[in-house]
Amino acid sequence: MSSVMVNFFYLLLTVVIYYLNKRLYRRWRLLLLMPLVFTPLVLVAILMTTHIPWQNYIGDNHWLIWLLGPATLAFALPVYENLHLIRRHWMSLAAGVLTAVTVAVLSSVWLARLFSLPEMVERSLAVRSITTPFALAAAKQVGGQPDLVALFVVITGVFGMAVGDILFLRLMITQSIAKGASLGAASHGAGTARAYQLGPEEGVVSSLVMMLAGIVTILFAPLIRFIF
Repeated sequence: MSSVMVNFFYLLLTVVIYYLNKRLYRRWRLLLLMPLVFTPLVLVAILMTTHIPWQNYIGDNHWLIWLLGPATLAFALPVYENLHLIRRHWMSLAAGVLTAVTVAVLSSVWLARLFSLPEMVERSLAVRSITTPFALAAAKQVGGQPDLVALFVVITGVFGMAVGDILFLRLMITQSIAKGASLGAASHGAGTARAYQLGPEEGVVSSLVMMLAGIVTILFAPLIRFIF
């Protein structure tokens, strides 16, 4: 089989599995069946069964990761359409973003050291709470491993998306601004998707906070490096 056909096979395999997974998740809303969880598990199982090297697979599908950048920027459109909301709450949102980034980085590093995790894992965990394109850019500055960073970002997003509603209920958080900001700061893309399901205001705030948290983390990445 030619290299072109192999590349096309890897791409088709990924797209088909993701499409089928989305249809499955629409029918059964189970955490395990979430596309961000089930699709990677199926792909890993297939790669292990067929002995396809991970480097070959990701090398032929790297442009799918590149598409995360434009997809993230697309969240800016609803933010622009709701500038009045941002102007009204800009001070609280700015304070929330700075607090969220600080807590996310420090808590990740502290927990990694508490459990004596390797330094590479520690550095990769430090940027887990921002969306993948920003996390990969920040990881280069703090010395994290890109593959580990991507894994931790997905786990963080799925976990936050899964437990967000429970925490809002337990902590009696009812304001849409607070819900959106929490999901965007803690669970980035997955949390923002959930925020838009809750309501347009939650989604807009989550989109803004997600992007600002990523920008702030990248800007302060050289400072974060001193933590290590």
